[in-house]
Formats: sequence, structure tokens, C-alpha cells
Amino acid sequence: MSNADRHGLIAKAVRDSGGATVQDLAELTGASEMTIRRDLDTLAAQGVLERVRGGARTLLLRGEEPPFALRTREAVDAKRRIAAGICALIADGESVVLDSGTTCLEVARLLRERPVTVMPLSLQAIHLLGETPGRATLVVPGGQPRAAEGALTGPLTLASLAALRFDTAVIGCCGLTAADGLTAYDLDDAAVKKACIASARRTLVASDGSKLGHTAYAYVGRSTLLHTLVTDTDAPADEVTALESAGTVVQTV
Repeated sequence: MSNADRHGLIAKAVRDSGGATVQDLAELTGASEMTIRRDLDTLAAQGVLERVRGGARTLLLRGEEPPFALRTREAVDAKRRIAAGICALIADGESVVLDSGTTCLEVARLLRERPVTVMPLSLQAIHLLGETPGRATLVVPGGQPRAAEGALTGPLTLASLAALRFDTAVIGCCGLTAADGLTAYDLDDAAVKKACIASARRTLVASDGSKLGHTAYAYVGRSTLLHTLVTDTDAPADEVTALESAGTVVQTV
């Protein structure tokens, strides 16, 4: 098991149970207790969990969004497949507004080599698209980055979105159900997602299956606003059926 895989497993175990001991995590991963202690120190420094005597406990409140550092380790292969599925729906020459989040960051990696115009809404994606020459044309919005997450929000971000019209909006997903629609963990993030949808001719949603059937705190919009959802094979079948019945095209990858 690689360090990244072990860290992801540890973070998930602590998150799901609220806490775990070094001994429990050693048995779960097959690693030594000394290795687990080093892992916990590393994850605590990244803000993924809180180190306590004999183990670790979660930093998350009920309904709170997991830290970016944790989400980058979750469902990595699925996110890369989803990103490829999203990019296959985008034609050369399109203008794209790209939401924040780990799955959208994978989309940015692929769009960098495409002849498209992209306005990313996170510092991570802006850096990725701007650090090395690619084929994509980068448009940088205004806004205030959220700590750790790097997502751009606030009046300047909303003004940037209002000033432009895009062929496609690629939206990340915190929660999505046919009944409650698209939801986010943060009101400012929800406002940006709404503005993205309003500024684009069509909306593509990139989400791994764990987000489907889940409702977060802040309402973005009804599912009928979404043209296509690209998700993985772990998506709950009943929710996929409900979304398709409501008019959203669902592609599993």
C-alpha cells in the first residue's frame, strides 16, 4: 500500500467513525504503529484530522465539507475518469467556466492541452493552467479565495461571471438529488455555482457517486437546470434513475 493510499484510508476511517486509535489504524492498514503515528502527524499538519493521545479524531462537524487536502486523496481514479468524460463533451473552441473542487481540478489538467478558453474558479486550477504553456487560453476572474480550499468567491467573482457568457459551465458537486437539486456546503460557494449556471449555455456536473443522494446545506438549483451529469459506477442506481426521469442526462464512467 502506497503512502497516499494509506493516508486516504486513515483519513476516511477517522472521518467515518469520528476518531480512531493508533492500534486500530495499524490493524486496518497493516502498517506498524510507528508508521501510523508518523502518518497521523502528517495528516494533522495538513488539517485533515486532529492528533490526540493514542490516536486521532475528526475535525469535521456534522454536515461540514471535508478539507481539500483530504478530498484530493478520495476516489482519485474515479475523479480522473469523470474528468475525461467531461472533457469528451467539450468541443475545441468552446469557452468554459470551471468550478472549484478536486474533480474540477482534474478537468483543468486535461483542458490545459485543449484549444479552449477556460475561466477557472480556484487558485489551484489557475496555477495549473498558467504554470506551463498549454493550448488553452486562460481567463482569470476576480474574487477572494477561501482558506485552504482556494475557491474564489465574493462580489468580484460574481461580477466576473456576470460580465461573460460561456458555452459550458463545469460544476463540482457537494450534494445532488432529483428532489432537492444541487446543493453546496457554503452559501458563498452556492452563489458562485448559481452564477456559473446562469452565465453558460449548458451545465455539466462532475461528481463521484458518493455525492448523489446527499443534500448539503446551501441550495444552488433544481436538477432540471443540469444538462449532463458525469459520475462513476458507484452512483446509487435509484438516484440516477430519478435524475434521468427529471431530464438530466447521466453518463457513468
